[in-house]
Amino acid sequence: MTDNLYTLQPKQIVMYSVDWCPDCKRAKSFFERNQISYLLVDVDHDLQGADFVRQVNHGNRTVPTIVFPDGSLLVEPSNTQLGEKFSKS
Repeated sequence: MTDNLYTLQPKQIVMYSVDWCPDCKRAKSFFERNQISYLLVDVDHDLQGADFVRQVNHGNRTVPTIVFPDGSLLVEPSNTQLGEKFSKS
């Protein structure tokens, strides 16, 4: 399954996150509240995940970075942006 984590076209939603980030906690809560399944990659403990996040964010380790199966990604999205993403799905 890990071969599907570090790509812009994962089989399911992947959230790159860290435990101490308030925006990450809010995004996790959004997914859980709306019963949306996702894979979580903690970039404090997953060096390949941290490298992938830097790659897609122009060298920055910006979290949460959320990658969707349709190839889109959201970086530090608000709950409104997450809601809009799923209302279009």
